[in-house]
Amino acid sequence: MSTQITNYQCPSCTGPLHYVGASGKLECDFCGSSYDVAEIEALYAKKEEKAAEAQQASEKEEKENQIDDASSDGNTWDISDLQEWGAEDEEMQAYSCPSCGAELICDKSTAATSCPYCGNPTVIPGQFSGSLKPDYIIPFKVSKEDAVKALKEHYKGKFLLPKDFTAENHIQEIRGIYVPFWMFDGKAEGDAYYKATRSHSYTSGDYEVTQTKHYDVYRAGFVTFERVPVDASSKMPDDHMDSIEPYHYEELKSFSTAYLPGFLADKFDVSVEESITRADQRCEGTLSSALRKTVKNYDTCIVNHESIHLQRGKVHYAMMPVWMLNTKWKGKDFLFAMNGQTGKMVGDLPISWGKFWGLFAAIAVPLSVLGSILLLVL
Repeated sequence: MSTQITNYQCPSCTGPLHYVGASGKLECDFCGSSYDVAEIEALYAKKEEKAAEAQQASEKEEKENQIDDASSDGNTWDISDLQEWGAEDEEMQAYSCPSCGAELICDKSTAATSCPYCGNPTVIPGQFSGSLKPDYIIPFKVSKEDAVKALKEHYKGKFLLPKDFTAENHIQEIRGIYVPFWMFDGKAEGDAYYKATRSHSYTSGDYEVTQTKHYDVYRAGFVTFERVPVDASSKMPDDHMDSIEPYHYEELKSFSTAYLPGFLADKFDVSVEESITRADQRCEGTLSSALRKTVKNYDTCIVNHESIHLQRGKVHYAMMPVWMLNTKWKGKDFLFAMNGQTGKMVGDLPISWGKFWGLFAAIAVPLSVLGSILLLVL
């Protein structure tokens, strides 16, 4: 059974609409018209209701036709060896493009995509229905062109990067994706005991004396959390998603599918329960770091004992903008992620081992010479 999907089309010329972060509006590439999100939402509310009714009627007619065909006499092709999806069906979703009518198959977590036949952006509102509907969304502000420029800037200043990487590392794919996130509210409170030292050196006659004083340090406090993010997509690498934070929450919008055209979007496939451990670790780690930063003016500081308790609050569901850039260099794949709101870029880069060992030699040789001089003096 096909799932109802939506193409947001320009009311003036019926061309496809795309959300443009720079203007904050849905824009038409054909006639140049632009529309507020609320304006298009109101226009499409009735259209989606009528489309759903039409789809139900079409499916009913299709079933009736299948029954009629099965009961008709005559020579027919033998389809007894054709296999059904079986268990794989749980991971797949079929939808029909409203623009060209193509019947397409996608992953069940896909909520927004584009038709590979006509190129029109499509939204699958049913993926966000009921309890699955997100509370918030942060719209894209950074464009695809900005993402490409940011990737080139990301290469600069990396001394150990191979010389030919920048010129030969070709972008294979750029995807603007709304990634699902759980956002946790709560409070962490606790205390910590530290072993700290202060050292002082002075000369006494022919001796250099180092005096070290030892201290027991105690700290206690609490931190209130609002919307601690944990990505809820198994497709996204957690380290990349953590590294492109933070997002500016003052730009959170109430969720609307009108922000999705022109981008991909996934619904969550990692549950709240599966994300609790990561959320707890982030909350506990933040308090632990905050307590440690208050221990100042010591030469060394080691945690002796720490106790942290969490008060868990509400959980919110949000969609965050991410540009994913896949590149290839010398047969190897490299993945980069960029915050679609702030432009912060992260990704793994190769190392020129020639440069590495050259730098190592440049540091090691002077140290070796210095060591030899000291031995000769002694």
